[in-house]
Amino acid sequence: SKYLLSPMPGLLIKISVKEGQTFKAGEELAIVEAMKMENSLRASNNVKIKSILVEESDNLTVDQAILEFED
Repeated sequence: SKYLLSPMPGLLIKISVKEGQTFKAGEELAIVEAMKMENSLRASNNVKIKSILVEESDNLTVDQAILEFED
């Protein structure tokens, strides 16, 4: 996918990336808190961050785009 999507509604408590950075599969990209549990969102492939679409402390909906990856 070209985007990192929120798997659940919740609060974005941490963005672990900066635009232009490259990450390997398995590395943490962001943390979403839902029902008092922190859920680490990790890269499923090697990716380069094109843009950050939300800010820390934003409330997210299901399938809301958090990050956009370069092709």
